[in-house]
Amino acid sequence: EGMALPQRILFPPEEICMDWQQRQRPGAGLCNLGSTCYINVILQCLTYTPPLANYLLSREHSQLCHRQGFCMMCIMEAHVRKVLRSSANVIWPRAVVRDLKFIGEEFEPDMAGDAYEFLRCALEAMQRACLSGSSDADISSQTTTIIHQIFGGFLKSRVKCLRCQAVSDSYKAFLHVLLDIK
Repeated sequence: EGMALPQRILFPPEEICMDWQQRQRPGAGLCNLGSTCYINVILQCLTYTPPLANYLLSREHSQLCHRQGFCMMCIMEAHVRKVLRSSANVIWPRAVVRDLKFIGEEFEPDMAGDAYEFLRCALEAMQRACLSGSSDADISSQTTTIIHQIFGGFLKSRVKCLRCQAVSDSYKAFLHVLLDIK
């Protein structure tokens, strides 16, 4: 109600599996490559988000990806597969650190960063990768990517006229919300 319907569904919501499709043993830990603690914590959180991990383990994205160069979804797919399928106790997230400048230009491998900022940039980079090849997608269709459906939502703003009591609602899509918790 009040929102435009998408012209095209980029990822069918019924294909998102919220529970682990396969029982997972704890995967490999991540080695700190300098000042990469903030990166490691977000990679761990993303790796153990069941609907994202299920999708990445299916290799559906990389089989259809035609991006040349940097693709955050392909990097995450390789990372999640390496963490969850490796027999190693520890792995080095070298591909993520190598491509840090493409994830967010404010990040540098040898400098400490903010975990929330890295999550924000990583989600936006994954969203861009999911939209690659869909540059003509309307705003509503852009919210049907697997990334937006797992991590995103909508902020609803309501304006009510004090004179006639008419109500006007508007919606804004988001991939992350910063909450002030006291």
